[in-house]
Amino acid sequence: MTLPSADRTPAVADPAAAVAGPAPLSEPAAAPTPRGLRALGPVGLVLAGGISVQFGGALAVSLMPRAGALGVVTLRLAVAALVLMVICRPRLRGHSRADWGTVVVFGVTMAAMNGLFYQSVARIPLGPAVTLEVLGPLILSVVASRRAVNLVWAGLALGGVFLLAGGGGGFSSLDPAGVAFALSAGAMWAAYIVFSARTGRRFPQADGLALAMVVAAVLFLPLGLIESGGKLLNPTTLALGSAVAVLSSVLPYTLELLALRRMPASTFAVLMSLEPAVAAVAGFLVLNQTLSVTEGLAITLVIAASMGAVRTQVGRGRAKNVS
Repeated sequence: MTLPSADRTPAVADPAAAVAGPAPLSEPAAAPTPRGLRALGPVGLVLAGGISVQFGGALAVSLMPRAGALGVVTLRLAVAALVLMVICRPRLRGHSRADWGTVVVFGVTMAAMNGLFYQSVARIPLGPAVTLEVLGPLILSVVASRRAVNLVWAGLALGGVFLLAGGGGGFSSLDPAGVAFALSAGAMWAAYIVFSARTGRRFPQADGLALAMVVAAVLFLPLGLIESGGKLLNPTTLALGSAVAVLSSVLPYTLELLALRRMPASTFAVLMSLEPAVAAVAGFLVLNQTLSVTEGLAITLVIAASMGAVRTQVGRGRAKNVS
């Protein structure tokens, strides 16, 4: 999950705009977009970032038998923290106690979000896991907007959950613990959005994100070492873990920042609503995880609910601007 699965849009002041994913802190100083990436266009950049995140997640699942779920999280956070510290070179002096408190809470939230999500995908297929996780930001959006029409989108999302639950007959095809972990990861994703915005207001560029990633990596290091023993130091495991970090964090973060320079954040959020579908495809291609017709319909309902919530919020913002 994503910078984890991502960090989207510059400091999200309005949680409803981030229904489909968290936001990177403030955007770094403008730099020219590489010519090869420019040819993709902003939509192509977002889709490439989403594909990178979800295929990175699929690779992480395949790595779990070797390093364990906690070990994979440890490798992902540690490598991403190292890369971000080298790239951002955040300033350590001149910050207040409140600044550091915010970045520490942000890092704890990030660690919890990643840890819970990887515990989920260790037990249930990637597509349903991402679908259940998206409910966290979606509920945050519905609560923040306070509009009656969002009850429709909430109803669609609940319909998707109902289908994933086996039509009310219990979680016949999904491990209940995996479902609980995915829903908990969604709650942490919603909290991540809130603290991403707060951190972005206190730290310049992506400094806060880099520091929070270090906090998350340090928190998970002992857990990863306990679960995997010395397996994390195996060269193959290190290489695969680094690939997960690049695919799930570094690469999508870069692509999405480039895209956000050329498209509205609202359009970006709508595109990010497609991530459960991308996750289902990645699970099928990499992990041979198939979905039933019912599970496919459930994912479609949650995607429609996410898109609808974003569209409603965009329409509300335009109406305010006109008035």
